[in-house]
Amino acid sequence: MQPALSFEQAPPISVPYRFFLTAPLFGIVAGLLLVWLGPAALESRWAPGALAMTHLIVVDFMLQVMCGSLLQFVAVVAGANIWRPRLVATLVHPLITAGAVFLATAFLLEQQVLFLLAALSFTLALGLFLTVMAISLLRTPARGMPLLVLRLAVFGLLVTVVLGVILASTLGMHESLQSVWSLLTLINVHVAWGLGGWALMLVIGVSYLVVPMFQLTPAYPLWLTRLLPAGLLLVLCLWSLQLLPGLAGAQAWQPGVLLAGMLLAGLYAAATLSLQSRRRRKQADITLVFWRGAMLSLLALAFSAMVFELLPQLGGHARAPLWLGVLALPGVFLSVIIGMLYKIMPFLNWLHLQQQGGTVTTQPNMKQMIPEGAMRGQMRLHFAALLLLLAAVIWPALARPAGLVFAASCLWLEWNLIGAARVYARFRDKIRAATAASAST
Repeated sequence: MQPALSFEQAPPISVPYRFFLTAPLFGIVAGLLLVWLGPAALESRWAPGALAMTHLIVVDFMLQVMCGSLLQFVAVVAGANIWRPRLVATLVHPLITAGAVFLATAFLLEQQVLFLLAALSFTLALGLFLTVMAISLLRTPARGMPLLVLRLAVFGLLVTVVLGVILASTLGMHESLQSVWSLLTLINVHVAWGLGGWALMLVIGVSYLVVPMFQLTPAYPLWLTRLLPAGLLLVLCLWSLQLLPGLAGAQAWQPGVLLAGMLLAGLYAAATLSLQSRRRRKQADITLVFWRGAMLSLLALAFSAMVFELLPQLGGHARAPLWLGVLALPGVFLSVIIGMLYKIMPFLNWLHLQQQGGTVTTQPNMKQMIPEGAMRGQMRLHFAALLLLLAAVIWPALARPAGLVFAASCLWLEWNLIGAARVYARFRDKIRAATAASAST
């Protein structure tokens, strides 16, 4: 059973919009950084450029949109009473932005103080955000599997932040963790929780609601809705055992844990594609195509990771992690995020214009908020950038064209989102003017 939607609980539209409108800007920066650095950025996962671009996408693209969406989604879907959402957004948004800038610049310039500033920014921003989210999710009387998975995703973000702050502080103070953990072990656990425990868990939780509701598919099978979050949490906990001092045997069965996690991811992707093939409306909209692209990328990611694990001669290549990273970030998560932005922003425009009432009768419907052609063109450019980025991992000479196309895709996305925000502002002003004129007569 799907939870009831509480539209009256929605925060002011400025709360999510500040996150949404900022995010693509850092995708543009990441693409231009690849243009500037060229093939050197794709030498390995440890190249300064690769690290900087990764965190620009993960923190200041993905995290921005996901935080803004959660402030909206938790209030509407869970009926949660979020404490002073405008104040929370006003504090969290600039701190996340500053933290991402500090972190990306720290990787590029290898400046220790910037790592410490990044750690401080994220501690303040996400400490406040997680506290507010946890209280809201624990106090709400709503029940249901989507809510449970959202709670697990927030927990996954907490673990990711704690490990990330430890890593940034370690790099900032130039101290070694060898006495407790190897740096590589800590990084691998941090990445697993960030991509699996936070990002993928959140996508799974959201999809339980939005895929059947917006894409008109059958509901996910009950057994699958229970298996996926429980299995993913178990995999992450087993993967994290390698952090325990003295548990040397944990390393021996880590490949099996990785394979189990990839099988779960592949199962989720295959199930989603199967549901979408049985949707009641046969005409595919932009959001559906983005979701399909994301699920195909997730299947490719799971398959590639298993092949790399089973064939060490391939998995041991310096650029193998970059291949997985491109499939995960632009392929899976940015595709889902962009597709959802094209659904969320028109809906928020319509919802908040309806709530304001007024006598204006020419309000646009949701399909008129962002032109169909503009969304479709940006979608094609996004997937072209994805293919070029994958090709650039194999042939680094394509790095600059790939970066340029990716930056152009993010620029087009930003233009489309700004257009939607301008439509809202224009009709909001018309409603206010009409209301004022009516009151004065």
